[in-house]
Amino acid sequence: MGVLEDVFGFITSGSLGGLPPIVMMIIPFVIGLIVGYLAHKMLKIAIIAAIILVVVAYFGFFGLSIDALKGVADIYGPIAIQYGILLMGMLPLGLGLVVGFVIGFVLS
Repeated sequence: MGVLEDVFGFITSGSLGGLPPIVMMIIPFVIGLIVGYLAHKMLKIAIIAAIILVVVAYFGFFGLSIDALKGVADIYGPIAIQYGILLMGMLPLGLGLVVGFVIGFVLS
């Protein structure tokens, strides 16, 4: 019981960079809520856009080629990796982010 009292005491009365620790725990949760909500909304739009793109490509109005997709992957792949590394660097704050993301995704 002494450990729990120490943890709760630190959360309620400590300071991390001038901010209370509870604020440092809430920020990733709120960011996760926002990102989860927006991801859910954007996923709906992306699915509709993909269906329209497939239909347009099927009728020949727009051409999809493997070379064009490889070019896009070469351009945007490193950028996606950089953002992935940034997210992996946030792993200590990740639990609140993941919980917020799931709640934001489900409740939207």
